[in-house]
Amino acid sequence: MIDHARDLASVRDATERLLTAVGTLHNASVTESSRLPGWSVGHVLAHLARNADAVVNVLQGRPMYVSAEARDADIERDASRPLAVQLADVRESAARFQEAGAVPADWSRTVELRNGVTDTASRVPFRRWIEVELHHVDLGIGYELEHLPAEFTERETGFLAARFAGHPDVPPTRLTDGARAWRTGREADDPEVTVTGAPADLLGWLAGRREGSVLTVEGGRLPALPPL
Repeated sequence: MIDHARDLASVRDATERLLTAVGTLHNASVTESSRLPGWSVGHVLAHLARNADAVVNVLQGRPMYVSAEARDADIERDASRPLAVQLADVRESAARFQEAGAVPADWSRTVELRNGVTDTASRVPFRRWIEVELHHVDLGIGYELEHLPAEFTERETGFLAARFAGHPDVPPTRLTDGARAWRTGREADDPEVTVTGAPADLLGWLAGRREGSVLTVEGGRLPALPPL
C-alpha cells in the first residue's frame, strides 16, 4: 500500500539534499550544461520549480499544465535567472507542494496528469519524489544514481518496469539485481531476455540515464526501450 504521507516526507528530504548541493554552486553554474540534452542547470532548476506547482494543480483538481507549449515556455523563461532566485523558487514551490499535500483529502481518488495519464492521488508524492531525485542526478554536480536512497531505487525500478510492461516493442524481459526481480515488456509465459546488473545500473538504463553497457544480458540483446 502506498503511504503518501511517508512519500511526502521523502520528497521533503530529497529537496533539502538538492537545495544544499545547489547552494554550493557559483552563479555562473546556471548557464552550464546539465546532463539533459539542450538543458542547462538553470533549465533543470526551473523545471523542478514549475513541476512542483504543476503537481499542486493536480492535487487541487486543475490541469497539470495549461499546455505543453506553456510548460516549455515557462522553463525557458526561468532558466537564466540568478542562482539565488532559482534556489528561492525551488524552495518556495516545494513548500507549496508540501502544504497542498498536508490538506486532508481522499487520497484514493483518481487524478489526471500530463497527456491524459491518470493515477491515484496517493501516488502523486512518489511521482514528485522521482522528479527531485532523478533531476538532482541530471544536474551533474556530484549526485549520482548510486547515491539515491535504496528504497527509492527499488520502487522506481518497479515503477518503470510496470510502465514498459505490455509494450509491444519490448520483448518479454526479466530484470534482476541479484536479490530482486521484475518483469517487463510484452506478455509471455516466460521471459525471452534476462537483464542483470547493479541496482543503480538497472535504474539508470530504465530511466534513460545510462546506456546499459555494463548490464549482463542473457537470451538476446539488451532491449531498446521507448522514450519516457
